[in-house]
Amino acid sequence: MNSRGVRATTAGGYRVNKVELVEALANRANLSKADAGRAVEALFNGDGVIAGEMRSGGRVQITGFGTFQVRDRAARTGRDPRTGAPIQIKAAKVPAFKAGQVLKDALNPK
Repeated sequence: MNSRGVRATTAGGYRVNKVELVEALANRANLSKADAGRAVEALFNGDGVIAGEMRSGGRVQITGFGTFQVRDRAARTGRDPRTGAPIQIKAAKVPAFKAGQVLKDALNPK
């Protein structure tokens, strides 16, 4: 773990799993781990606020952080990696995230 409470990956970047996210939220917001865990579940679980809104066709915009929304992916022809034979891939709804300006600026300081 580094000073931010995040473990380093071998490529030099960082990753946070759910347990580490709960711990970091509990520390930063002065919450119990149980309360922080419930907050993370309420937001990110498959039945959570973000997924629920997206499932109903809406989008979730968190000012300064970004926007979660649903995009439609058209049907297309792909290839079976084992045989190389063409296969038809069905149309699907896919989650998308677009970073907000504050997050972009935090990653690219001037």
